Amino acid sequence: MAATSGLQMDHLPSDPLLHILSFVGFRDLIHCSYVSRRLNELSKHNPLWKAFCSKHWLLTDADRLESGLSWYCLFQQYYRDLGHYIHYYPVLKRAWEQLKSFLQQRCPRMIASLKEGATEVELNDIEAQIGCRLPDDYRCSYRIHNGQKLVIPGLMGSMSLSNHYRSEVLLDVETAAGGFQQRKGMRRCLPLTFCFHTGLSQYMALEPAEGRRMFESFYPCPNQTAQDPSAIDMFITGSCFLEWFTAYVHNVVTGEYPIIRDQIFRYVHDKGCVATTGDITVSVSTSFLPELSSIHPPHFFFTYRIRIEMSSSASPEAACQLDSRYWKITTSDGNVEEVQGPGVVGEFPVMTPGKVHEYASCTTFSTPSEYMEGHYTFHRLANKEEVFHVAIPRFHMVCPPFREPVVRTQKAATSYTTRFDDHDHDGEYCDGDGDDFGDLRGINMAALEGAWCPRHI
Repeated sequence: MAATSGLQMDHLPSDPLLHILSFVGFRDLIHCSYVSRRLNELSKHNPLWKAFCSKHWLLTDADRLESGLSWYCLFQQYYRDLGHYIHYYPVLKRAWEQLKSFLQQRCPRMIASLKEGATEVELNDIEAQIGCRLPDDYRCSYRIHNGQKLVIPGLMGSMSLSNHYRSEVLLDVETAAGGFQQRKGMRRCLPLTFCFHTGLSQYMALEPAEGRRMFESFYPCPNQTAQDPSAIDMFITGSCFLEWFTAYVHNVVTGEYPIIRDQIFRYVHDKGCVATTGDITVSVSTSFLPELSSIHPPHFFFTYRIRIEMSSSASPEAACQLDSRYWKITTSDGNVEEVQGPGVVGEFPVMTPGKVHEYASCTTFSTPSEYMEGHYTFHRLANKEEVFHVAIPRFHMVCPPFREPVVRTQKAATSYTTRFDDHDHDGEYCDGDGDDFGDLRGINMAALEGAWCPRHI
């Protein structure tokens, strides 16, 4: 009986084979190329590698035309250079492109401050200089852009309150290496940002030492109750560079952070934090200031920005003037305070159809979270006897997660039996609802023994 000839790969049509190959990853596609001459030819099919170039390197037809290479060769070129970061590159590259596209429209001068990406050799030299390995997500981002020039405003956000101003620059890797910490309390920590005005920096822990977790980012905060000056508390801002950077970019490009005077201000707006009373809408955004806060003793500084807007469709007779404010403040330990006073930050704004009034104020608490709510009292311009309230929506202020250092003296441990039991504000409360903080420029209040900022609500 004659043997039946088997189905051979060379006899199969190309289209179904290419369809099957479109479901495998680039590594498996390379493995397939070693199976037979036919699969070797099909595995180099340009549309297959176009999909990989788009997925892993975010390349477009324009990029391929500019290179003059096939999609297969273009993928090889990028893989030889950036293959070590293939899991991070598309996420970080997309974040950078989104950020630059946003800045081009809203803050174009920041684009000029971005530096070209560092090379592998330069990053390797930095590792040799500091004696620590840089995480792959950090290296990948710095291959795309090597931070920014030391200019103002900083890419990583600003904050301005009267005499206090903060703007954080994203440090290039060479400058960051110059600030690499080896001192006790901050060992193996690399600065990510720097503010010229306050000296504030965010750091990344390159090794799990002194109570820090590997690669997490944080604001250092001196522990004022410990006898050992190397006891540094930490406000945690990210578990790794990828999370830290992409979360920030998301807040910028989605409009979570407002753009004020060509700067990114790090106010966070909860979209549910809006209240409308008649023709007037009030919305609130908040921000935590680590440079004016401390964990030991518990002192948490917040600022908030309030927008009051009268609908453009309101009748002219609806014009009114703000007379006073009322606040109900509830801390995380259940304490409630009620505060009232004239105007807002010393002003008595007149609201007419379409008008917007915005102001910023601040407050301090001895608990890490709290919320405020209340109302404004207005009177009609046409009839001063007509008085009414406009609701201020409840808004929450929550400090970032924080961690105590490993180094704590026995005295400090026994003198602070609980983190947030200090509610004695006698002589420290101020209902000025203003911005008179004194000369705080360049001062880290958390580093001052017994420092306390007046409360403005």
